[in-house]
Amino acid sequence: MTTTQQIGSAKDLMHLVHKYLPADRASLVENALNYAIKAHDGQTRDSGEQFIVHPIATAFRLAEMRLDVTTIQAALLHDVIEDCGISFKALESEFGTEVAKLVDGVTKLKRLDMISEDGAMMKQIATPEATRAASLRKMLVAMAEDVRVVLIKLADRLHNMETLGHLPTPKQQRISRETLDIYSPLAHRLGMNDIKWQLEDQAFRYLLPRQYKSISRLVNRKRAEREIYTEAAVKAISDPLGKAGIKCSVDGRAKHLYSTYNKLQRYERMGRKFDEIYDLIAVRVVTESVADCYGALGVVHSKWRPVPGQFDDYIASPKENMYQSLHTSVRGPGNYPIEVQIRTQDMHDVAEEGVASHWIYKEGEDGSPKVDNFETKMSWLRQLLDWQREVSGDDEYLATVRTDILQDQVFVYTPKGDVKDLPAGATPIDFAYRIHTDLGHNTVGAIVNGKLTALNTPLNNGDVVEIRSARIPRGPSLDWLNTDLGYLITGSAQTKVKQWFRKQERHSNVRRGNDLLKKELRRLGLKYNEKEIVASLDYDDIDDLSEAIGTGQISVARVADTLNPTPHEVFKPKVQHGKPPTDQTRGLIVMGEPGLLTKIAKCCSPVYGDEITGYLTRGRGVTVHRQNCTILRDTEDSDRHVPVAWGHYETTYASRLQIKAFDRVGLIRDITNVVSSENVNIHSLTSDEDEKTNACTVSLTVYTTGVEQLSRLFSRVETIPGVDSVFRVSEVASL
Repeated sequence: MTTTQQIGSAKDLMHLVHKYLPADRASLVENALNYAIKAHDGQTRDSGEQFIVHPIATAFRLAEMRLDVTTIQAALLHDVIEDCGISFKALESEFGTEVAKLVDGVTKLKRLDMISEDGAMMKQIATPEATRAASLRKMLVAMAEDVRVVLIKLADRLHNMETLGHLPTPKQQRISRETLDIYSPLAHRLGMNDIKWQLEDQAFRYLLPRQYKSISRLVNRKRAEREIYTEAAVKAISDPLGKAGIKCSVDGRAKHLYSTYNKLQRYERMGRKFDEIYDLIAVRVVTESVADCYGALGVVHSKWRPVPGQFDDYIASPKENMYQSLHTSVRGPGNYPIEVQIRTQDMHDVAEEGVASHWIYKEGEDGSPKVDNFETKMSWLRQLLDWQREVSGDDEYLATVRTDILQDQVFVYTPKGDVKDLPAGATPIDFAYRIHTDLGHNTVGAIVNGKLTALNTPLNNGDVVEIRSARIPRGPSLDWLNTDLGYLITGSAQTKVKQWFRKQERHSNVRRGNDLLKKELRRLGLKYNEKEIVASLDYDDIDDLSEAIGTGQISVARVADTLNPTPHEVFKPKVQHGKPPTDQTRGLIVMGEPGLLTKIAKCCSPVYGDEITGYLTRGRGVTVHRQNCTILRDTEDSDRHVPVAWGHYETTYASRLQIKAFDRVGLIRDITNVVSSENVNIHSLTSDEDEKTNACTVSLTVYTTGVEQLSRLFSRVETIPGVDSVFRVSEVASL
């Protein structure tokens, strides 16, 4: 960038600032601008332009939102600590503590520090991923204390995304993935939809370039036709609104590229056809009052037929990010479906700028604040500080933020009418932990909308949830940490359960973990001695491993999977990738004897993931057994044992299961429903009943992709009412 262009950019910023700030306040911005120009003198970006362009662009974006002097100053200075060697104290001395704290909040960590036992600071060897996680955590905690930190960071990230083309492809994709996972959801949660969609479209461009170009061509190809239709739709509804005495503005807009792509994906999953023109259109009506919003809704519905089940009132029930609007889908001109949004001008400002539209961060002539309940609306920010105290690891902290804050939310009610927001898919136990930790620990039942409901049932918007707790404190169940069972979705609740188990006495944790390990190995038909198990999982002794299982630090399914090594951990064979063969034995590799006929032994029925070995039979090739197969172990001719490994194909393998249960009406139906929900095919099923005891044994043959899916299936089946146990069985057969 030339010096003339640089001055022009700085002049544009100051011209914008002078539009809404008094001269004495604007001069403070100019001081920060001059300081930043001097600090970044001689620095260039990867594009070759002067570095100062970036902080000016960041500040300009925030000035467009009419944010306060402190925020604009911090935006101009946001890289001076990180890139110019200027200290926090120097910045504080020049611009004050508030500006320095904002700049420090958006400054990335260069290294990770840890405290040694004697209290001294030690440099921690850290991977780039760990440093990025720690930097994100630092920014999120600073944001919870002053939300302006994230406003600066979002403007900073948006300009970086707009100029991402000069970076190497791997870095483009890493930054884009982080943008889509962290910054875009943050912008949504803060109600900043204008920045949200821009971040999404830019990230979409680099993460899925082929799909991005395809959607762009679709939008551009239909632009002229869409504009003609939009103009007709706007005119068709403007006249009736005017005749009804409703003062408003009506406009049409094209939907954004990433949201269009997501809609296409949803339509494909549903088997619906995407209408290339009309699904790209939304009509917006902006009125002067709330009463006019509902009046306009009546006019729209009288003019165009509403689509059943496609109406949402976010004015009466605002979203968690303060968004308010009426949404309806109607059959517009030509009987095509279009979306109509109706809101006031104030609601529109909040919809575009979100938290940035709030009075705390605005600069006005009189500076007088408006009264509203901003702190209540942004109460979720306080959870970031709570988790900072509760969660030690940076990765675990980020995982909690992703699941609990950045996912789509559902709103549920306590019996007293208090609203609690939870991530989509959250369960009554998640709800209980959100109310209070002790309530979560002692939950024994849940009543949702007046009906007794299973504790792993996902909650829906508007549900009224009442938690039943144990009279005597009993603590959580370890099953709640089993992700296959779906009891807990929120990372914060999972952390609290893990912490509870860690506090229990070691011997009870060891005993619990040992019981779980033996049960898992028994039902999977795996036989290992303690030394082999400990060595395989890199624990000092069996008690340490059992304690880790008993406290939920490591799942028993993961242990079973580790004890069944994948092929590359055993032989590291070179396999050409391709489509999986229809014949499952073609996925097997016989080491040193290529081209041999292979078949699966019926006696032990090994599945993908089992540790296996081969037995060479004259005229019949190689029969593949589990390594601990009793039939194979009893053979005397060890020369005929050959090493084999699973190939890379993910095909299906037969396993014989037995389920011990109490016979009741609907038992077989429940078993088949659970098996089917895991996408597991049932080859055969029989049942034997004992009329005296009412006990029954259900035997079935299923086809799974391996031990991991089999373990998950066992966990699900054991939750069926009446089921006592489920395990894998072998049948005696010849080699």
